[in-house]
Amino acid sequence: MEMNGGGHMHDMGMGAAPPLSNGTMPMHHHRMMMHMTFFWGKNAEILFDGWPGVDNLGMYVLALIVIFLFALIIEWLSNSHVLKEKSSSAAVAEGLMQTAMYALRIGLAYLVMLAVMSFNAGVFLVAVAGHAVGFFFFGSRAFKKPAVAAGKTSDLPPMNC
Repeated sequence: MEMNGGGHMHDMGMGAAPPLSNGTMPMHHHRMMMHMTFFWGKNAEILFDGWPGVDNLGMYVLALIVIFLFALIIEWLSNSHVLKEKSSSAAVAEGLMQTAMYALRIGLAYLVMLAVMSFNAGVFLVAVAGHAVGFFFFGSRAFKKPAVAAGKTSDLPPMNC
């Protein structure tokens, strides 16, 4: 690992890529540095290789919107009352729907977690903002109906981190 004067690491221990089977070296157009501390800026890789890209403000803003919406949907799923109590004959179908909602919530939560692990401060802030706005609209007392507030709190069990 090489350190520059500012104490930032370059290469992060990842050496050059091995030669291809024909003996040539692969060509990389850009190499993103993997940050291990929070940083500001639009040049980040979030969730997918090369996304949102380098010097692409529009795609970075789109990535922030996607992360915000993922966090908002997680809160909606965590506080939803979509399933209605049905007879025992529909219990399996209701259980399958509840399981699908749970899997979607957990999948989105992992995606938000992985996005935050990019250590981009903008991503962290929109993830927290998405959870906060989602909780305000779907989980807080501000918009709860009195009958719902006294009864079952959600179709899904609480999130455990």
